[in-house]
Amino acid sequence: MTELEYQKGYFDGTRRELLAKVQQSVGEKRYRHILGVESAAVELARLNDVDVEKASIAALVHDYAKERSAEEFKKVIHQKNLDKDLLNWGNFIWHGVVGAEIIANELMINDIEILNAVRRHTVGAITMTQLDKVVYVADFVEKGRNFPDVDIARTIAFNDLDQAVSFETKHTLQYLLAANKVIYPAAIKTYNRWVTAQ
Repeated sequence: MTELEYQKGYFDGTRRELLAKVQQSVGEKRYRHILGVESAAVELARLNDVDVEKASIAALVHDYAKERSAEEFKKVIHQKNLDKDLLNWGNFIWHGVVGAEIIANELMINDIEILNAVRRHTVGAITMTQLDKVVYVADFVEKGRNFPDVDIARTIAFNDLDQAVSFETKHTLQYLLAANKVIYPAAIKTYNRWVTAQ
């Protein structure tokens, strides 16, 4: 991807400096995924008139805390006085919701829209900004993803962002139900807003 020049102060440094910090925080496979998400997010941002710099940063940090320990996440939940119900969940929820706190603390990224995009990238939300949708969808359709209907998901993503949110939400819920997995309550709310209301 062509080097983006960060100019708006969302991150106090260059894209290259942010990449270095992200690379130090995750393993090689996760890092490759993050680069794929950034590439998709920047393309989606351009198509949907979303701030490209914000999309790049949010995508690069969305999984920044993914490989942290359960103990670290629990410590942050207590320190930041987050909803105690979070203690009943795990990494899939923590790396977004709690990860945003780690990002703010370690990377000094304090833009609320970027942090909310990180918080919402796994299960979405009833109300989502265009940036939220961009990161949520980019995470699902980045070039490294390989699942049934991924080509359909990509086609929808680059044609209609809201339809892509609906498709992803339904696909993810179907997967969780088929696998008899526990479903985070916010994911049901996302489904009711973006799938049944379409």
